[in-house]
Amino acid sequence: MRAGRGSSRRRGVSEAGSPALSRRLGAFDATMIVMGGIIGSGIFINPYVVAQRVHTPAMIIGAWAAGGVIALLGAFAYAELAALRPEVGGQYAYLRDAYHPSVAFMYGWALLLIVQSGGMAAVAAAFAKYTISLIGMAIPEWTIAVITLLILTLINCLGVRSGSNTQSVLMLLKLAAIAMLIVAGATISAPHAAARAVLDAPMSSDLFLRFGAAMTPVMFAYGGWQTASFVSGELARPRRDLPIGLLVGIIGVIALYVGVTFICVRALGADGLAHTSTPASSVMRLALGERGARLIAAGIAISTLGFLSQSMLTAPRVYYAMAADGLFFRSVGRISAKTQVPVVAIALQGVVAVVITLSGTYDQILSYVVSTDFVFFGLTGLALFIFRRRQPPAGFRTPGHPVTTAIFTASCWIVVIATIVKSPVNSLIGFGILAAGLPAYAWWRRAA
Repeated sequence: MRAGRGSSRRRGVSEAGSPALSRRLGAFDATMIVMGGIIGSGIFINPYVVAQRVHTPAMIIGAWAAGGVIALLGAFAYAELAALRPEVGGQYAYLRDAYHPSVAFMYGWALLLIVQSGGMAAVAAAFAKYTISLIGMAIPEWTIAVITLLILTLINCLGVRSGSNTQSVLMLLKLAAIAMLIVAGATISAPHAAARAVLDAPMSSDLFLRFGAAMTPVMFAYGGWQTASFVSGELARPRRDLPIGLLVGIIGVIALYVGVTFICVRALGADGLAHTSTPASSVMRLALGERGARLIAAGIAISTLGFLSQSMLTAPRVYYAMAADGLFFRSVGRISAKTQVPVVAIALQGVVAVVITLSGTYDQILSYVVSTDFVFFGLTGLALFIFRRRQPPAGFRTPGHPVTTAIFTASCWIVVIATIVKSPVNSLIGFGILAAGLPAYAWWRRAA
C-alpha cells in the first residue's frame, strides 16, 4: 500500500483520485531555481551603487561577501524549515504552521499584489529595454514586456517540467554571461591593482552607517533564493533536494557575485566603478570594444528573462496553497489533469504582472517592496525558534543555531527599519496594501 501511494503521488494523482501536483523535480532543478531566483540584473549594475557609498576595493568586495554570508545564514534556516515542513508553498507553510493562517495569508497577499508581481513587472520592462536596444527596432517597451510575460505564463501552464527546463536553460545561459564577464575582465591590461587602505575613513558610526547603506543594494541583489521553497510539493525528495539546492545555489551565487565585483574593481578601480552606472558594459567595452558591450547587454537580457521564468514557476504555488487552505478563490486551487500544475494560479500571476506592467507604476511599487518583503523574512527566521521548541529537528540542522538564525533575523529587521527611515511614505503605502489583506482574510475565512 505504501508503494502504491508513493507511485500515485509521482504520477500526480491524489489518494482520492483527483489531480495533484507531480513530484518531478530533483536537486539539480532546485539548485537552478535557487540561483535563478537570485541572479537578475542586479549584479551587472549594483556594484556601482556600492562603490558610491564605500570607497575602497576591500570595503566594496567586503559588502558583497557580507551580503552573501547573510543570505547563506538564511538558507541554513530555510533548509531546516524545508526538512520540517516539506509542503507545497514553502515559506507560506512555515508561516502558517508557526504562527497562524492569517500571517501566511498576509504573506501570500503581499506576494501577489506587491512583492512578486511588482518585481516581475519591473524586470519585464528591463528585459524589453535591453531587447529593443539589441534589435534596434522602434517597438513600444510595454509590448515586448507583455508578450514575454504571456509566453512564460503559457510555458509554465504546460507542466512543471516544461517550466523547470526553461528555467534551467536560461540559468545556464546566465552563468555563461557571468563567466564571459569575469574572463574578459581578467584579460584587461593595466588593471587598477594599486594597493589602498582597507577602510576609507577611521572607524566611526558614520563609517558603519555608510557600510550599512552599501549593504542595501547588495541585499536586493541577493534576494529571491527563498522562492525555491514554493515548489517543495513538486520536488521528488523535498527534505533532501531543497536543502541541497539552497546551500549549493547560494554558495555558487556568492562565488559569482564576489568574482564579478572583484573584476569590476580590478578593471575600473573603486573611483571608476563609482562613476559608471553600467559597470558590466564598461568592463566589457574595455576588454572587447563595442562588440563586448553588446554581448553583455544580451547576457543581461537573458538574465532578466531567467528571473521572470523562475518567478512564474515558483510564486503561483503559494496562491495554490492559499486556495487549498480555503483562503483564496477555490478555482486557484485546481490542478490540471493533463499538465498537473495549478494553471489558474499561474494564469493569475501572469495577469497581475501584466496589469502592473501596463499601469506603469512598477517603479513606485518596487520602492516599497522591500519594507514588506523583509518583514516576512524576519518572521520566517523566528519561525525556526518556534519549531525547535515544538519538535526535534528532522534531517538538516542549521549550523550554529541559535546564533546564526538570530543574526539572519536581526539583519532582516535592520533592513526593514532602514527602508522605513529612508522612504517612510512608500513604506506606509506598502504596509497599507498589506493591511488591506486583513478584511480579505476575514471574508475568505467566513466563506470557508
